[in-house]
Amino acid sequence: MAIAFTASERPEAQFARALLTKRYGSVPIEEADVIVALGGDGFMLETLHSDLTRRTPVYGMNRGSVGFLMNDYEEDDLPARIAAAGRAVIHPLQMDAWNEAGEVSSGLAINEVSLLRQTRQSAKLRITIDGKVRLDELTCDGCMVATPAGSTAYNLSAHGPIIPLDARMLALTPISAFRPRRWRGALLSHEARVTFEVLEHDKRPVSAVADNLEIRRVARVEVRERRDISLTMLFEAGRSFEERVLLEQFTG
Repeated sequence: MAIAFTASERPEAQFARALLTKRYGSVPIEEADVIVALGGDGFMLETLHSDLTRRTPVYGMNRGSVGFLMNDYEEDDLPARIAAAGRAVIHPLQMDAWNEAGEVSSGLAINEVSLLRQTRQSAKLRITIDGKVRLDELTCDGCMVATPAGSTAYNLSAHGPIIPLDARMLALTPISAFRPRRWRGALLSHEARVTFEVLEHDKRPVSAVADNLEIRRVARVEVRERRDISLTMLFEAGRSFEERVLLEQFTG
């Protein structure tokens, strides 16, 4: 098994990379059968984004602050643990964002695409699903479309639903909705195409964010799942992504 070790800039991650490389060896990413990512959840997403062309399976070990997407750090028997690991296949979201000048920027999001107000004034959004307006005006701090993999991250913090990885659904979740005050979001088919129109965008500027890509002062944003792109994360036997999602729902 050809392993490529990558690490975040945190000292503990760099130390672990040096130790594991000395013990098991390391190959360039383009020659690897598996990438071992040492860091937190943010670094896991960064690693998946950086290998979109080859889409090598990634086995994460937690050497960061947040490790929901990571396995526990353990130095012994690493090749055997990787070989026995279960696979979680995820599909990212495609974001196409048009700014006020009509210029389009595109990006992929593994966790979520979020729209966020840029100033003290609330955002006003019109939400269209598959060509039909479903919410004519949402006054809010923002709104997001989250994948199942991202449903336990920002989406959960905004009181959105946790989605099992195999549910073939997306979460549409408002962020601090002011009007309609009782709207709590929606569960959508993974085939849904979501369009956000930013109302009064000259007065109430909004940013669109796809994971680590931010486009400022957007006027319209379209979001859809890229089923043609499959990214693979590896999880320890008995600690699958599905099991973690279930535990999250029964933890106070």
